[in-house]
Amino acid sequence: MTGSPASGHGFGLRVAHYAEILERGVRAELVEALTENYMGRGGRPLAVLERVRRDVPITLHGVSLSIGGVDPLSESYLKELSELCRRFDPVLVSDHLCFGGFGGHRAYDLWPLPYTDEALEHVAERVLRVQDLLGRRISLENVSSYVEYRASVGSEWEFLSELSVRADCQILLDINNVYVSAMNHGFSPLTYLEALPVSRVAQFHLAGHADARTHLIDDHSAPVCDAVWELYRHARRRFGAVPCLLEWDEHLPQLVELEAECDKARAIDRELAQTAGSVAAVQVELP
Repeated sequence: MTGSPASGHGFGLRVAHYAEILERGVRAELVEALTENYMGRGGRPLAVLERVRRDVPITLHGVSLSIGGVDPLSESYLKELSELCRRFDPVLVSDHLCFGGFGGHRAYDLWPLPYTDEALEHVAERVLRVQDLLGRRISLENVSSYVEYRASVGSEWEFLSELSVRADCQILLDINNVYVSAMNHGFSPLTYLEALPVSRVAQFHLAGHADARTHLIDDHSAPVCDAVWELYRHARRRFGAVPCLLEWDEHLPQLVELEAECDKARAIDRELAQTAGSVAAVQVELP
């Protein structure tokens, strides 16, 4: 199967930045396109994506697959996704480990799953079907959550890890979502990161969130907070130089501010590389 990600840093492509990007190009190593924004339509969105794709690799990130749902997978959706993949040759195709509808009704939300053996078997079978149709591995993202199920018999990280092996899929590790869920449910975000199989993590997401006092909300409305940057450092040490995408959807800033957030991630990577190089040099010099 195809679908090996590029390295480097980038951000999500948003309509408000189209004009500036068309004028001056993209200052990033890759760009993420929201899959549904380019389905079943022509005109400017596809023209912009064609232009961006000439300059840098792209990833396709969806919100409508509902891989954990019990409704049948949408054949029309998968057909359009397959056509987008053929047209743009994304380096990575992803969606969320969740369900987004029931009984034919879409919720326009990303609901977490009960972490049970039955759910694991169900989702793994659906992932395999999607991958067979696309001819490539997909990556599944951990969602931020605000509720837990009494039926769950394990943790989200155990479920996601086992799913990635059974279905031979990849993991899109959203570091902000790990932090948000950890604060909401009272577990250690480091426990989550340490449990994931290193070889399965294909991409990082970074984003900001809102503090509602009783819980955190993953709304992509602010810069990445210090605690999430620290978690990013830990993820880099554990998983290495996988590609990293910055998401920002609410209170969207100027493009230069998005680029500045990406620069922060690059600076952390350089710092970690220099520290690792210094430690290696000391070890070599020891008798």
